[in-house]
Amino acid sequence: MPYSPPVRPSGGAWALAVVWAALPLFTCGLATPFTIGFAAYWLRSVLHVFAASVYLFGIGSFVITVVAYDTFDDIPEPLSTIVSFGFVIAWIGGVIHSGILVPFMVRARPGVTAGHTAELHQRATAPVHPQRPSGQGDYTRRAGAPSYGRPPGEPEWIGHYRVLKRLGRGGQGSVYLATAPNGARVAVKVLHDLVDETARARFAREVDVARRVATFSTARVLDVNISGQHAYIVSEFVDGPSLEQLVRQYGPRDEDSLTRLALSTAGALAAIHKAGIVHRDFKPSNVLIGHDGPRVIDFGIARAFDQVTMTSGKMVGTPPYMSPEQLSGEPVGPASDVFSWAVTIMFAATGRPPFGEDTVPAVFNRVLTFHPDLSPLPPALRGIVGACLNKRPQNRPSASDTMLAIVH
Repeated sequence: MPYSPPVRPSGGAWALAVVWAALPLFTCGLATPFTIGFAAYWLRSVLHVFAASVYLFGIGSFVITVVAYDTFDDIPEPLSTIVSFGFVIAWIGGVIHSGILVPFMVRARPGVTAGHTAELHQRATAPVHPQRPSGQGDYTRRAGAPSYGRPPGEPEWIGHYRVLKRLGRGGQGSVYLATAPNGARVAVKVLHDLVDETARARFAREVDVARRVATFSTARVLDVNISGQHAYIVSEFVDGPSLEQLVRQYGPRDEDSLTRLALSTAGALAAIHKAGIVHRDFKPSNVLIGHDGPRVIDFGIARAFDQVTMTSGKMVGTPPYMSPEQLSGEPVGPASDVFSWAVTIMFAATGRPPFGEDTVPAVFNRVLTFHPDLSPLPPALRGIVGACLNKRPQNRPSASDTMLAIVH
């Protein structure tokens, strides 16, 4: 059952509700049809529409009768008794009825029923300090109809992070936009295949190192959890498209944009390598274009899947952007990321991977034997990108040297 923190109305809301409830008292019941009618609108209650109609009939009959006769004593029986009874009902009944409705009115919102107020309040406003439901696992799924725009089966909570929507799904797991306990928006990646305890422990060590990576041009790693049904990693949310989405939608980057992209991403790789991490899956979809420039994501994750790769036959990496040593089973180091970086820059310059993206065997063969045409690149980038695409890892420049070559 979805958890809904209680809505706490302000003191001003309570004061307005009390004033509203006192109107029948101070107007001798004349305002009762209007106060209960407003309650019917505010609570969207058909029952209160009927009640307001009864009050209106009672007080209306009394007013019409009094106006029709010069004095109250002139009203014949049993009419005087009937209209007097209607007046008393509208006055005293209105006061009691309004008083009972005060708590419901103060917690409700126009256009919703009182029973669903708390749920819709959370839909409209992200909680500043959300509380995860107690007694549930780290990965809490819904049961029943979807709410908050999520399809059935999607989690509402991942650990202490309240899920807003799914951002995407890849080979390693699903990525969700979520709200942290402090109200900040974060990206939570749930790693579905990381079930082996050895792999989880390795993953925790890798992410611990990743949290020490300098934050320029990278998305900061904020949290990690390896317990529960699924391991997950929490990182800074970058509000922008991936490089892959940007190029697919708007075409290849121009010379200035390409140079800025190359410099910032090379700097990000240099910071990642300085921390002792090899990305292993550098590609356009792992470069997000935020409002302050490109950010590299998903570093420090792929190594944890080495054990999964050996036991399940799955491949860590994306074939068109993998290095020759990744394909041949040789040791993978920072030079592998440099090769993938160069392939990514070629994609940004041309709108397509330089080694193609057709069949896996054909792509593998080109990665190992084919030398792509560098002419679409700006002249200043051709030399360094060509060096980074060297088939031998020991002959490639480091990410730091690549960054310096672009500057000079």
